[in-house]
Amino acid sequence: MTARVWPRRLITGLYWFWALQFALGAITKYWPGETFFGPPYSMKFADWGYPSWMRFVIGGLEGVSAILLVIPSRRTRFVGATILAFVLTGAVTTHIINHDVLSQSWAAPTHLVIAGAVALANWPADWRELLRRAVPPTTRAAPMTE
Repeated sequence: MTARVWPRRLITGLYWFWALQFALGAITKYWPGETFFGPPYSMKFADWGYPSWMRFVIGGLEGVSAILLVIPSRRTRFVGATILAFVLTGAVTTHIINHDVLSQSWAAPTHLVIAGAVALANWPADWRELLRRAVPPTTRAAPMTE
């Protein structure tokens, strides 16, 4: 095997591991009873001040993001990580507003940092042009011939 195969396989394995975490999180959001994370998410969301049906929206976004992360395309991984960054920003904000203890809320900020890093690492090169200042093409004057 060449030297480039191992790092690529390691990175792919890390994407799968991270995606499996969010797939598991999506499944537990749909689970009706208690999970191994604690009380049912229907109760958790209500305690946080959200309607209990919001867990289905968040679980759906996490599930879609998990699928997008395992597709070996920079564009899909970027979209998946960006969706997770928005979801996790809400999760971190919710934990801060509700004064949750660190032992219950350390995962959201950790995953938010990872989501930001993954989104930046997979930023599609052709989208970078959207962020640069638009410079109109200069027109060259035809040479004057006398």
